[in-house]
Amino acid sequence: MLAPKKIKFRKRFKGRRGGTAYRGSTLAYGDYGLQATGRGWVTARQIEAARVALTRRIKRGGRVWIRIFPDKPLSKKPAETRMGKGKGNPEQWVAVVKPGRIIFEMEGVNPEVAREAMRLAARKLAIETQYCERPGVEHAGQ
Repeated sequence: MLAPKKIKFRKRFKGRRGGTAYRGSTLAYGDYGLQATGRGWVTARQIEAARVALTRRIKRGGRVWIRIFPDKPLSKKPAETRMGKGKGNPEQWVAVVKPGRIIFEMEGVNPEVAREAMRLAARKLAIETQYCERPGVEHAGQ
């Protein structure tokens, strides 16, 4: 699963997820993409599950890019623990996703296969997404 090798601080604030993504909001590598229309946290497990579903559907043909990385630690206190005694230990890693952000990109497959693969990947994520294509490549690929 994805996780940073080294971080400056072990624990971080939750933060607010307002605004829209102005970075990473256009297709940069592939011809087909999965774009976030909702906002939220996407965990490393969700990213991995979506990646596996995507690559299985395209049968390892074509090429896939993951455009988000889980670099935010989420801490959690143990069950049945009294209040106080500080913040809990980091339990999982999440990527903060805002509307407009491209999550996955793909090239080298048929548009129908790409749409179906992106649909399967979108089912693994906890945010709303939409399928997008690069203009002028509706019938490119094999």
